[in-house]
Amino acid sequence: MASVELDCKGLNCPMPIVRISRTMKELQVGDQLQVEASDPSFQSDIEAWVRKMGHDLKSFEESQGVQKVVLEKRA
Repeated sequence: MASVELDCKGLNCPMPIVRISRTMKELQVGDQLQVEASDPSFQSDIEAWVRKMGHDLKSFEESQGVQKVVLEKRA
């Protein structure tokens, strides 16, 4: 199981989701993607994307304007 980090700070919608989608396509099932983003709408965007794509949102935290999520790839 691999763990990949992706820095999306400074990017606005839809670019964090675009970069996450591209990166997830390269991962294997069970791999995790750790993402940092600063877009204020990122939380709602990532929650909707995870529901649509079927991946797991393992954790979400926010501190000083930076949102950090851990995603796990599913089939």
